[in-house]
Amino acid sequence: MKIKATSSFAAGIQCKRGVAFLGLLAIAMGALVGCSGGDSSSGTTGASGSASNSSGNGAAATVSLTGAGSTFVNPAMSKWTYTYHENHADVSINYQSVGSGAGIAQYKAGTVDFGATDAPLSDKELSEMPTPTVLVPVIAGCTVMAYNLPGVQNGLKLSSDVVAGIYLGKIKKWNDPLIVAQNTGLKLPDLDITVAHRSDGSGTTYIFTDYLCSVSPEWKSGPGMGKSVNWPVGVGGKGNEGVAGLIKQTPGCIGYVELAYAVQTKLNYGPIKNKSGEYVEPSIESTTAAANAGVEAMKKDIRTSIVNGESKDAYPIAGFTYLLVSKAPKDAAKAKALNEFLDWVFADGQKMAAELQYAPLPESVVGLNKTALADVKASQ
Repeated sequence: MKIKATSSFAAGIQCKRGVAFLGLLAIAMGALVGCSGGDSSSGTTGASGSASNSSGNGAAATVSLTGAGSTFVNPAMSKWTYTYHENHADVSINYQSVGSGAGIAQYKAGTVDFGATDAPLSDKELSEMPTPTVLVPVIAGCTVMAYNLPGVQNGLKLSSDVVAGIYLGKIKKWNDPLIVAQNTGLKLPDLDITVAHRSDGSGTTYIFTDYLCSVSPEWKSGPGMGKSVNWPVGVGGKGNEGVAGLIKQTPGCIGYVELAYAVQTKLNYGPIKNKSGEYVEPSIESTTAAANAGVEAMKKDIRTSIVNGESKDAYPIAGFTYLLVSKAPKDAAKAKALNEFLDWVFADGQKMAAELQYAPLPESVVGLNKTALADVKASQ
């Protein structure tokens, strides 16, 4: 089946691309070097978090939902929660962009009504949740290799062995012959490469290390795949915002961030060589191709990875963000409000995906979500 193509910091969001996240650049600049690693399970709203929405019409919300997790999905979640509250003033949704690891921890602790993660939970992890829990993908997005390279704008080509070599600490200079050979015509400087990565438990890291494991046996047998890994080299930033800020301020820096953050903070990025040997630009269309390539496998297991897909048009570093939703919630009013919000996300919310630099869900995946949520009900 092919794809047919609120947090408070979004209170000033407009629909036009490039204006949708007016607060995003300020956030990115504030969450830079020195950010410590590890997840926080605190419910406190920080610089990248958010408070309850207000529609400005004076109507008080009668149901308040809280969620926490993925920074990958935060631009979309910000737009969704703000827009939904504008049209459903009786529902307030507070989403905290704290990273997938922290979001899972908060959901597990029962301090939020839903979690958001780009790293699908294993059977063991699901069994450890406080109530039976279902995973529902809400958006597809791609992770770009963004860089700050004096004299080089968008378009730097990178193959999988080069990306892995950089993160393994084996490729140290921007004028390394392996990079130069792929970029004839570009004058690459004799400049040290500074590697940026996430310092917190991150679903974006999970997607990126999933990709590295799929293309590099050395990475797979070494650092491996996870929300957090032991990085061979580099400096850490908290959240997609923090990594984007590190890249922005550090000449010679490269890092992995969700496409929306690269676009809104005006970072440079280029095509990545995919499994078919094609250099593919990160885009809505190439993310769509990656998502569509994984649909049949997702019918068997919704957690199927879509990195390094078979399609020649697929961008290789792509993934879904999943919401953690209780199948036996204790609060009937909250359960009803969350289900209605998700119904809206699967319909009107998906129509906003492109303007926010995401790919909408395949219709068949929306169908899988609705089936999974059909038996979600408040416990008696």
